[in-house]
Amino acid sequence: MLIRIAILLLCFTTGKAFAQTKTYCNPINIDYGYCPIPNFTEQGKHRATADPVITVFKGNYYLFSTNQWGYWWSSDMNQWNFVPRKFLKPWHKVYDELCAPATLVLGDTLLVIGSTHEKNFPLWMSTNPQKDEWKEAVDSFQAGAWDPAFFVDDDKRIYLYWGSSNFYPMYVQEIDRKTLQPIGEIKETLRLHDEIHGWERFGEYHDNTFLKPFMEGSWMTKHNGKYYLQYGAPGTEFSGYGDGVYVADHPMGPFRYQSHNPFSYKPGGFARGAGHGATYQDLFQQWWHVSTIVIGTKNNFERRIGIWPADFDTDGILYANTAYGDYPHYLPRAGADHAQSQFTGWMLLNYQKPVKISSTLGAYNANYSVDEDMKTYWSAATGNKGEWIQTDLGKLSTVHAVQINYADQDVELMGKHTDIYHQYKLYSSADGINWKILVDKSKNKTDVPHEYVELSKPIQARYLKLENVHMPTGKFAISGLRVFGKGNGAVPDTVKHFVVLRGDSERRNSWLKWEANTNATGYTIYTGTAPDKLYTSITVYGTNEYYFSAMEKNKTYYFQIEAFNENGIGKRTAVSKVD
Repeated sequence: MLIRIAILLLCFTTGKAFAQTKTYCNPINIDYGYCPIPNFTEQGKHRATADPVITVFKGNYYLFSTNQWGYWWSSDMNQWNFVPRKFLKPWHKVYDELCAPATLVLGDTLLVIGSTHEKNFPLWMSTNPQKDEWKEAVDSFQAGAWDPAFFVDDDKRIYLYWGSSNFYPMYVQEIDRKTLQPIGEIKETLRLHDEIHGWERFGEYHDNTFLKPFMEGSWMTKHNGKYYLQYGAPGTEFSGYGDGVYVADHPMGPFRYQSHNPFSYKPGGFARGAGHGATYQDLFQQWWHVSTIVIGTKNNFERRIGIWPADFDTDGILYANTAYGDYPHYLPRAGADHAQSQFTGWMLLNYQKPVKISSTLGAYNANYSVDEDMKTYWSAATGNKGEWIQTDLGKLSTVHAVQINYADQDVELMGKHTDIYHQYKLYSSADGINWKILVDKSKNKTDVPHEYVELSKPIQARYLKLENVHMPTGKFAISGLRVFGKGNGAVPDTVKHFVVLRGDSERRNSWLKWEANTNATGYTIYTGTAPDKLYTSITVYGTNEYYFSAMEKNKTYYFQIEAFNENGIGKRTAVSKVD
């Protein structure tokens, strides 16, 4: 009873009165470490992680990713608890921590290893990873694998997949269950074929400039007797960073390219990129895909983590649903059906709406906080208490949630810090004159770089004001102050004059055009290689055209488009076939 009263008092004093959170918003809100590599910080110190894997172990989720000096665990995929841990031995000085780690569950034991070209890395094991309780399972793992992925088949045999190169293929080798060392032959599994697969071409615009495309981030999933070997391409720096998949009848192949690829793809919107990840089932046996989100402002390798609902259709096609994937979605729950969207329907209320600020640093102007581009941001002149930013929704609206995305302006930290925190106050107003505290985190002691606040009850507001109390480092800078809910107006009409132009000179590309809808905030394009499998989605803002360069050279494609605004989503167009 005393515990319950304490919880109620905490909710009251923080000014939020929250029920248990039921939703999340990408990028996920974890205490990302600052880049520990000096030569990766030429443009500015910044937070960074990538190459995630989520593993379910003893009823909890465990999240490992690159260069974090530890890992996270969660009971609900919402509240993540960081466990500090340096896995590498003292002689490993390049990254000084796990890079692109792999996990393996064997009975009551969780094992983990990082990427290496050497053969003296340890393979670690724990039966209680909620705490830093690890010991060596193998002193020197002899595979020497970069971007490794373990897989245990139903017959208990273990396989290791790996490869990260723009020249060499991806490989597989069996692992002895008793010695946990490689046995048997190394087999080639797959290579990139960017001359056919448009999405595999290197570059932000898939133009193959500068370098050949990279293949990396292997992952294996078994479903209904089939083996799904996944890989990331063409480069972690780009919005089109995605995951593809090959399918086989045996864990060592031969593998055939799935008809729908990339199966995980998010080139548009606020949080872009959905490559180098892992597919897993939640505690309710629904499928998810966790992957890398690209920022690339301070450095090419400035990245975050996103989680997307995934599924297998009745034909065994693996896909991840990234439509509105950086808007609020429902967390895992009993009875969820990932064949249906997990999107809440809460729309973005303040895209390109008026903004007021306390101060501005140089050219980091206020509009960058509401332009739906995580690469750009507003920065105040200081990181002092009292700096603020105010967003105008344009009219009274129903607010369900707010996401506060901090940017790294003039930060001074490197590596992992577990004693840093953000503090702020969030106010709401109907008229811009009379204000109420919506959220009070002036006593917060946690690091929340992508803070997401779900209200227990929606409120009516036109204005929201975010006031800084404390920054962990650097200036008070915001890449996205994003307000979600429902407006009170009409949804956009169906898009008119939608055409897809695909010429004979470059079959991997097409040009999409449509009539601009003056009532639309943006548009979501759906495409695929079958009219009932439009699993690829692209969100665009402020334009009525899109250059789609992720097509298969010799396949027919199908397209639809829908317009959306702060009031909801309009009806999709009829499906268009493009040979």
